[in-house]
Amino acid sequence: MKHDIFFSISQTPGVDGKTPSEKTMFANYFQQLKHADSLGFEVGWIAQAHLSTETQKMNSSPVVPHWQGEVGLCTDFPQLAMESFRQTQNIDIGSAVVSILASGGPIAQAERIANTVQFLSMLDEKRKLHVGFSAGRFEFMARPYGITPRNSWEKSAWKSLRGQIFMEASEIFLRLLRGDIISSEDVRKTILTRDNFRSDEDWSAVQAAYLADSGEDDANEIIIPNRYQFEEISIIPKAWNRDQLQLIAGTHDAKTQQFVNSFLPVKVFNLSITSPTIIDSTHERMSACFHETGGKWQRSYMPRTSFVFLNDEDGLTEEEQSHAAKQEAENALQAYWNALEGTIDPEKVSKAANNALIGNVSEVAQQIVERFHPEDTIMAWFDFFNHDSDRVCRNMSAYMAKVVPMVNTMLEAEK
Repeated sequence: MKHDIFFSISQTPGVDGKTPSEKTMFANYFQQLKHADSLGFEVGWIAQAHLSTETQKMNSSPVVPHWQGEVGLCTDFPQLAMESFRQTQNIDIGSAVVSILASGGPIAQAERIANTVQFLSMLDEKRKLHVGFSAGRFEFMARPYGITPRNSWEKSAWKSLRGQIFMEASEIFLRLLRGDIISSEDVRKTILTRDNFRSDEDWSAVQAAYLADSGEDDANEIIIPNRYQFEEISIIPKAWNRDQLQLIAGTHDAKTQQFVNSFLPVKVFNLSITSPTIIDSTHERMSACFHETGGKWQRSYMPRTSFVFLNDEDGLTEEEQSHAAKQEAENALQAYWNALEGTIDPEKVSKAANNALIGNVSEVAQQIVERFHPEDTIMAWFDFFNHDSDRVCRNMSAYMAKVVPMVNTMLEAEK
């Protein structure tokens, strides 16, 4: 079992209602990162954000209207990644995740990533940059870059079409990183059919909008013009150590997971709350489609995010630690759902709690053994709505120094 760590750098009110400054948030991040490096976490994953979550509440269609503060402060992953490498010795750095639809789109993002790996190789020839990429969780972050419907039928088809735009962007991103010379004429074409929609009603609405505006007589297939138009291009740098780049797709869509692996080895993200059935089917699919140059698929290639509410504080009995951890988890999860949706949904809080790692050292160790496969990678999330950086670091220490050895002992006994 491997152990990574996730840093949200989320500038929101903590459970105490106080919001740290940007300077404090980054000071906390570097304190925790350097501590994670000393403890032996393998990859430090940084949450990537684009544009102000607070300002988007002024938009006509805000995505998270009740969110207080900023969902994340890392808006330039390459720069923060390089500074993170400079301040550590062993830990790899990853993005969770960069939106390749935002910040200039897939062409600009490909050049940034290639340059970052080139500079990393000058600093350290062994460590790797892990680039998780996706369409982005919050749609408002890509709108200013032209990722909006261009006509009535694109508007009708938008939920399905946005995934197709991501596939187009992914091909551009991956082929440029591979070193290809490409033009938009070489990139996949988007053709919408009934298969792209969940219901006949959804497809019929798109067909009706297309026929009304296009003047066409038939709409069994709707050809969508490329989102990105360009003549032959390639990126600079051209000569860089591609072995120091690991790619991870932030998508649950099976077709997209298979598609991106037709270009380069691309791993996938998944959440601890995902059902075991979906997790197993993903591993089965990736075993068949993982790009041949990446070698044999391994379970550890799909990091699984998990909230960790661990209490190993001095002066408390194990029972008191367990109770305190459960209270800390409930407070944080309530704050999260209230910020995300404006309401505290007891069912969602309960479901999230059931999938988080909560308790004292022995309880968290037992939960890991019960919920995770021995070959999984856990991406532990300690700073969730917690701005007490010293306490976060103590929790990290307890996890690596006490929980992980206990887990290893339990797994060894089961062999």
